[in-house]
Amino acid sequence: MDFHARLQELGYELPGVAKPLASYVPAVRVGNQVWTSGQLPLVEGTLPLTGKVGAEITTEQAQEQARIAALNALAAIDAEVGLDDISRVLKIVGFVASDPGYADQPAVINGASDFIGEVFGDAGTHARSAVGVAALPKNAPVEIELIVEIAA
Repeated sequence: MDFHARLQELGYELPGVAKPLASYVPAVRVGNQVWTSGQLPLVEGTLPLTGKVGAEITTEQAQEQARIAALNALAAIDAEVGLDDISRVLKIVGFVASDPGYADQPAVINGASDFIGEVFGDAGTHARSAVGVAALPKNAPVEIELIVEIAA
C-alpha cells in the first residue's frame, strides 16, 4: 500500500525528521525491523503544548500530541527505510508526563494508536505500552516510540 498517499488522503503531511535533542539517531534498522527513538510532538521544531497531563493539559489535548509524536516517528522511519516498506506496526511505546493523580495514560496513547490504525489498517494492529512518568524532555506532555516490521 502507498502509505504516503494514505496520509495525504487523511489530511496529513509527513514532516521532516525531528532533529535529535541529544546523542542518538532518530531510527535504527535491525534486520527486518525499524525501532525509533522517542519522538516528541514537535511541530516545526517547537512543542505546541508543554506541561503535565491532568494539570495544564487535558486528555483530549494530549491525545492530539500523541498523534503528532506518532507522525514524527513515521517521518523517522521514512528517512531510514521508506514508509512504504512497512509491512506491520509491531509496537507503540507511549510515555505520558502525568500529574500525580492522573491515571488515564492508555486513553492518551490511544491518540497514537488510533492514528496508526487509520494509516495502516490491519497492518497497524500493534502491541502497546502506556506509561505515566514524572517528566519528559523539554517539558513535553507525551513521547512516542514505534517498532515496525519492514518487507524483506
